[in-house]
Amino acid sequence: MLDITKLTGQLPAISEHLQQEARASNKRLNQAYDLLEETVSQQEELERKQQQWLDRAIFRAAIPVEPLDTCKEIPVPPYAHSVFATDGSQIAPSHHEIAYCYLINIGRVMLHYGQSLFPVLDSLPEVFYTQEDLYESRQWGIPTEEWLGHRRTVSEIEALAEMAYRWVKPPGAHSEPNLALVDGSLIYWFLDSLPTPARDRLLPSIFRAWEQLQEAKVPLIGYLSANRHTEAVRFLRYVACPYSVPDCQSHCGSQQGKQLPCQVCEPLRDTTLWQTLLSPGERSSLWRSQNPILELYPETFSIYFCYVNVGTEIARVEFPAWVAEDMDLLEQSLGILLAQVYKGYGYPVAIAESHNQAVVRSGDRAQFFALLEREMIKAGLQNVGVSYKESHKRGSIA
Repeated sequence: MLDITKLTGQLPAISEHLQQEARASNKRLNQAYDLLEETVSQQEELERKQQQWLDRAIFRAAIPVEPLDTCKEIPVPPYAHSVFATDGSQIAPSHHEIAYCYLINIGRVMLHYGQSLFPVLDSLPEVFYTQEDLYESRQWGIPTEEWLGHRRTVSEIEALAEMAYRWVKPPGAHSEPNLALVDGSLIYWFLDSLPTPARDRLLPSIFRAWEQLQEAKVPLIGYLSANRHTEAVRFLRYVACPYSVPDCQSHCGSQQGKQLPCQVCEPLRDTTLWQTLLSPGERSSLWRSQNPILELYPETFSIYFCYVNVGTEIARVEFPAWVAEDMDLLEQSLGILLAQVYKGYGYPVAIAESHNQAVVRSGDRAQFFALLEREMIKAGLQNVGVSYKESHKRGSIA
């Protein structure tokens, strides 16, 4: 039980700390505005420096694709269109349960607008219980619980691609504009810490799903709410560099871990910079991410992004290169996305509904294990039940 009385005495210190952080953030923001103004006036030269000295940099900044001061109004979406989204949830394995297994539940949503068609809202559960499912990741030093999360990511994009592909194909079956949405980044940061054999079990399946979407011409967008990225702000470090050339290894290589001369506005977030530059319904300039993990991606799946003022927040929106290179398709997709946010009162309604379809509540969990227990007893297994520890945790004697 949480002792609120003892906790209350710690809150004033937290409040004071947050006030100090707010003042420091405002100072960094003003410095960033000054740097942004300088960067806009010499953007082409700075881009050349970035490309020329990329291998000598000790930081990774995104590459701007448009002028940094771009604030473009997002167009109204087509009257008739369809939106697909998936999200996942799981029951993690536990040795204290009646059986050591795990479950992945993928929520699927297909919404149609202006077409007099019924929506699809359902979920696809799958149970994993074999030795390979449960212990395969141990050979790479990856805990089963962590591997479960990675497999769920793959299942989400596979279900999304399969749903969208079946709807659009054969060609001409449904010619209205479409959009596939996922919650979160298309840059799979977690791959960076995985050994190569583990990556090889995940990435091919993801790229096959992306290829399906590209073949069906269904644009893919990753929606990031309340994100903490600084990729775009890092580009300002080139104009803040006090040296004639940004040779980080030579000039600042020995200072790693310290405050560098070009870090005058970090750790300012991208969203903080763009929150006063963008009006509701506008997007920022396009950027190409330079995250190292993208070296594993095919060129057509390089990740681009922009920031969108959706009214309630500044959201980061990511999409593969083949979408970014088709400006008409991109603008249409952003229009559909913004309409989804408005329909969801601040968050894309298709993503929210897919989460609601995927979530496994306590009652669902209890019913799952009750069904499993019945099947185990029917099969003649003995001593079916949870551990004493688990049974005591579920019911207090106090």
